[in-house]
Amino acid sequence: MGEKMSMGNRPQVGVGRPVCRREALRCGLFGTAGLLLADGLGLGAPAAAAAKPKAKSVIQIWLGGGPSHLDTFDPKPEAGNDYCGPLNKPIATNVDGIRIGQLLPELAKLADKYSLIRSMTHKNDGHETAAYIVQTGRMPGGPDVYPSVGAVVALYKGHQAGYKELVPPYIVLTQLQGRFSEAGFLGSRYKPFATGGDPASARFAVEGIVAPGITAQRQEDRRDFLRNLNTLEHALKGNSQLAPLQQTEKQAYDLLRGAGELFDLSTEQDDLRERYGRNRFGQSCLVARRLVEKGVPYVTINSGGWDTHKENFQAMNRLLPVLDKGLAGLLWDLAERGLLETTIVWCCGEFGRTPKVAWDATWNGGRHHYGKVFSVLVAGGGFKGGRVVGSSDEKGENVKERPVYPWDLIGSMYELLGIDPDGKLPHPRGVVARLTPTAEDGVPIGGRLKEIM
Repeated sequence: MGEKMSMGNRPQVGVGRPVCRREALRCGLFGTAGLLLADGLGLGAPAAAAAKPKAKSVIQIWLGGGPSHLDTFDPKPEAGNDYCGPLNKPIATNVDGIRIGQLLPELAKLADKYSLIRSMTHKNDGHETAAYIVQTGRMPGGPDVYPSVGAVVALYKGHQAGYKELVPPYIVLTQLQGRFSEAGFLGSRYKPFATGGDPASARFAVEGIVAPGITAQRQEDRRDFLRNLNTLEHALKGNSQLAPLQQTEKQAYDLLRGAGELFDLSTEQDDLRERYGRNRFGQSCLVARRLVEKGVPYVTINSGGWDTHKENFQAMNRLLPVLDKGLAGLLWDLAERGLLETTIVWCCGEFGRTPKVAWDATWNGGRHHYGKVFSVLVAGGGFKGGRVVGSSDEKGENVKERPVYPWDLIGSMYELLGIDPDGKLPHPRGVVARLTPTAEDGVPIGGRLKEIM
């Protein structure tokens, strides 16, 4: 331990007929079957549960494009200017012996609440393929597209586990990642609900739930107007055959009302909103806290812009203060509310960036794709804080000790969630598909993260 192939547009194997949000709302099914996970999909029973779960929910912070590990969680000031550039003054954290990047002062105050994996590796440098590996724990290729962690958690912690909330069990704030098929062979019903909109705006316009420019009162007025136009219901008042339609209408409007309130950040104190940062990322972190507090099993915050081939350090000066404030605000708030004990937070991109800086005029201090070694932050839900797992070498170019592969991390999260990592996924063709790969699948195994579990 250190210190304290492109996926392209591969077809997806679906199960059942895909249902879009607008169609589901029109049919009054959104709150019961549309995007929510329905029973009776023909997927079979969930795999046997693992040990008693410590975690109930997961918040994934996805830094799309791949952040530099040297500029964030694995600084190497001794490597010199060709590796560190101007970010050569890492800061001490509140845990002795652990330093992080100088642009992360708020996270430095909370290192006792998270652990850093500095030896994550998969050696893949393609955006689509690397994203698939990190999000699914599977190598690309083969006949099947495997589901992401979010889809698997939605399956086992969704309706089959008694999930009854109005909003879907797998939510992305605010746009889909777009690099891979989230649901894989589980089918389109297990895709996440992407909110759209901007939670930092005056009113968070959640797609299909909160219409821009439409107040709650105006929505109720529209409902009343529609009822007045429904002459059939008036003519057949009390007819039992209309009861199912009336019930689905009620469920749809309950969703609009209840989910609208869930996404309404105006009820939060101004000082708390400031603590997260008044920007899309910071307020997305605040929405994520509200969602897991309500019981949503899986939330992804999709933060792009980390593909810094050119002018990496200028980008870091823009991106890192936003990440620092939003993620620190989330960890602090979860801890204050007693939610960190039951909420896993993991933060990373699909890979790291080249340790050696590209100073030539084409790139002007850029960093390129790098899958040999990168860093991941994990917290909560049974993961211990104040620890470092593994290490990279003196220049951050290779794993020095304790390699950790994406499937090692994902299997560890499943275990903390009470999902058997060695169990089988339901497959539409009856193929044996395990939640995580084994050495028999031809991949190296670093082992579960027992040192921080």
